[in-house]
Amino acid sequence: MVLFLLQSLPTFVKNSYSMKTLCTLLIASAIFTITSCKKEGCTDPLATNFNEEAKKDDGSCLYDEGYVIPTTFSFTNGNGNNTVDYSGQTERLDQLSEMVTLMKSGTTQAISAQALKDMFANTGGNGSGNFSFSSTKQLKDKCFSLDQTLFETWMDSIEKSSLSFDQAASDGQAGVLTTGTSTYLFDDKGIEHLQFIEKGLMGAVFMYQALNVYFGLGKMDVDNTTAVDPSTGKYYTAMEHHFDEAFGYFGVDIDFPTTTPNRFWGKYCDAQNGILNSNADMMNNFLKGRAAITNDVLADRDAAILNIRKEWEEISAYQAIKYLNDGLAYFGNDNAKFLHVLAEAYAFAWNLRYAPVETRRMSPTEHADLMALFPESFWTFTIADINAIKAAIEAKY
Repeated sequence: MVLFLLQSLPTFVKNSYSMKTLCTLLIASAIFTITSCKKEGCTDPLATNFNEEAKKDDGSCLYDEGYVIPTTFSFTNGNGNNTVDYSGQTERLDQLSEMVTLMKSGTTQAISAQALKDMFANTGGNGSGNFSFSSTKQLKDKCFSLDQTLFETWMDSIEKSSLSFDQAASDGQAGVLTTGTSTYLFDDKGIEHLQFIEKGLMGAVFMYQALNVYFGLGKMDVDNTTAVDPSTGKYYTAMEHHFDEAFGYFGVDIDFPTTTPNRFWGKYCDAQNGILNSNADMMNNFLKGRAAITNDVLADRDAAILNIRKEWEEISAYQAIKYLNDGLAYFGNDNAKFLHVLAEAYAFAWNLRYAPVETRRMSPTEHADLMALFPESFWTFTIADINAIKAAIEAKY
């Protein structure tokens, strides 16, 4: 190959260097080209097939823990009874889905902030008519307590904006903007509060509860030997159940990523999979952590929880960057898409505040500084603003 390359060089190049020098340069170049490619394989030193040369994990890691890790999130006890239940988390995901449906209707009609607040708190509980299904659960009591009022303030804002559903949005004027088949509702400052509320509750409820509460000491230092109540079908231990509830907030099917989710964190995990290998990373750690609990190998449980916490935070950071890049693409040529993706970028950047203190990349002060980079009016967003926000996130991730 080197001889072929030498023969193909122009005469003036061959005359400028000795053949020995050229051979050295070309061989070095070939080696650099080969070694600079990111080799895929198992990058976990704890795995039996760890490959120290691999630069990118391909989800092929194998372990010898002495217990079986299933390929789907399905676990049973010795009698074959199902030990998994996260129905309460599924109900809350469904509640947010119906809130989103109501908020989207604000592009064609005025909507009620009180209706959204009643859904948020599930006022009256089961059978109150807040949702199309019966549920005693609510989102508000699981929302990060310091931000509950903030979300209700955003609900007031979306009601106010919806009063102008029949007007075109512009700087200083709330209303709607349409691009292609999509129509979005903005306030007078160009903010789409639907995105703040939907993506924000993904963080303040789902992410916060899973990573801080259910993976926290108060939920992971409980009984792991006795089934909660077999007489009512609760064949799981308290620790198993809490881990399952964290999985429920992630919002994917038991065979993820075979079945691709279409909402909330599962959807965005899949969106960032090409960069982070997040589908395999998240699911493998959920499976390993749950199997470790069932087999009482708590060191493996803790390792899996650590990996999930880090990866979940990265998904939010990388999704924020994705939307900021979209903003750069839409700048000056599509105001509807431009404002829409910046609202999404804001929400995913905001969600970094819900990462656990044990693993979070940004301190509270650093996160506050990040959010301060977003202008008060999105109509005034500049390329420099977007790049400054990107730089602040990329510096930590």
